[in-house]
Amino acid sequence: MKTSEKNDEGAQPEPAALHFPEKDQLEHTKSMNQMIDDARKATDREHSMTLLEGIKLYPKAIGWSVLISTCIVMEGYDVCLINNLYAFPKFNEKYGEQLSDGTYQIPAAWQAGLSNGANVGELIGLLINGWVSERFGYRYTVMGCLLCLSGFIAIFFTAQNVQTLLVAEILCGIPWGVFQTLTITYASEVCPVALRGYLTTYVNFCWGLGQEIAIGVIMSMLDRDDQWAYRIPYALQWMWPIPLLVGIFLAPESPWWLVRKGRLEDARKSLTRLTSAKRDPNFNADESIAMMVHTTKLEEKTTTGASYLDCFKGTDLRRTEIVCMVWAIQNLSGNSFSNYSTYFLEQAGLATDKAYAFALGQYGINMVGVFGAWFLMSLGTGRRSLYLYGLCGLFTMLMILGFLGLAKDETKASLATGSIMLCWALCYQLSVGTVCYSLVGEMSTRRLQIKTVALGRVLYIIVGIICAVVTPYMLNPGAWDWSNFTGFFWGGICFLCIIYTYFRVPEPTGRTFAELDLLFERGISAREFAETEVDVFADDLDDYRKGDEVDHVEKTASA
Repeated sequence: MKTSEKNDEGAQPEPAALHFPEKDQLEHTKSMNQMIDDARKATDREHSMTLLEGIKLYPKAIGWSVLISTCIVMEGYDVCLINNLYAFPKFNEKYGEQLSDGTYQIPAAWQAGLSNGANVGELIGLLINGWVSERFGYRYTVMGCLLCLSGFIAIFFTAQNVQTLLVAEILCGIPWGVFQTLTITYASEVCPVALRGYLTTYVNFCWGLGQEIAIGVIMSMLDRDDQWAYRIPYALQWMWPIPLLVGIFLAPESPWWLVRKGRLEDARKSLTRLTSAKRDPNFNADESIAMMVHTTKLEEKTTTGASYLDCFKGTDLRRTEIVCMVWAIQNLSGNSFSNYSTYFLEQAGLATDKAYAFALGQYGINMVGVFGAWFLMSLGTGRRSLYLYGLCGLFTMLMILGFLGLAKDETKASLATGSIMLCWALCYQLSVGTVCYSLVGEMSTRRLQIKTVALGRVLYIIVGIICAVVTPYMLNPGAWDWSNFTGFFWGGICFLCIIYTYFRVPEPTGRTFAELDLLFERGISAREFAETEVDVFADDLDDYRKGDEVDHVEKTASA
């Protein structure tokens, strides 16, 4: 019966629910097939792209990613700053209390409060970033945080008491928490597979750079005996926000975020700004956008929503667990112990000046180690392999540190301890410390990445706070006084981390985001990720097409 005919009762029959003009169906099917074909071409191109080809095609993406990652320098700078200002007499005289011997010191409770104040703010910033950046975009979120940070720095500079300093630490911690996750996400989304590991791990270099700058500034202020000895270091924080604000205002938005918002034309323009397409006539922006659309649709099949609760549903629960543990292992593998390297070396019997010399070397290694990790990745070493073997190396050196506590010659043992600490720092930065940033940027879905990485960083901070409370007791002669034997404790924890990594952390190297989605959806074992072959354009393709056609039919019927 035609829809224009009437039935026996004279009523107009209702149109068939799935009826639509034949021409529209053919055009839609052709368009969908073209999109899938373009996505396949872009995926094949990413698989075959070498590091040099990626650098030539995406130099602008590298530049913009490096610019936004530089926001992390500010966090590294201030965290290092506050822990070293306690040695400044004028700082202690201004904000501390006078002791019976006439000297001034910041009370231990306030030292703990100031040191953890930024952590509290970062926890707030991490949770806020989960929905702010997904709603307003990465650029506007970063710019808003930079503007807030410019005002919060003034609280540091004008603080008249220690309570005000604590407020400043908490408030500044909020934008720092945003930077911690957003910089990794932006780096992972603006570059191809060939560059992803390098740009995400550059964030770790920025952290080390901030610490190195802070140490340099502090050492240059040692001879001052006025209030500017601590005000100048705080004021120098203003050198970052304005240049970064201008640069990020000009930066392109993440094309993946634009695709998730359905702004395909804007995504294409953004991708064009991230590449130098003129250098490669074979590059097609539409094909890359088609790959992003295809990946987004695949994720919509397995991810019901984009809230924090959705991070703990279905296959996303496993991915959230991995991201959280990869972050936490940074502290559990002994990193929190190494943060007290100067104090630890002094307790091990090393002279103060030599202890600081070793510590300065450690900060330098924190930066050089990133380039070493890049070199290892360029040789084809997988991220899982680097992370796992790195933990094995850290475990070995922590056990050596413990056994050095049995040595009778204290002088030789202390020098050996300092040397092992430097080796530990190098091994850490070549593996766990650097590769972590790449793993957390690859394990989650695009739709939930910001929230998943934020949850992982939250656990990192919580574990860090616990370690910061326990470690001083281990090292303090007036408390547990474990000295070198502390290495046995962290070595045992590190061994448990090795077991977890072997069974739970998969290998993402060389995989597109769509392939990772499919591997997780199938429940592939972490040990089999690297060898498992998947075709995101063949598996469940009929279901994908049907779902897409139903969407089209519903839209046609409603129109």
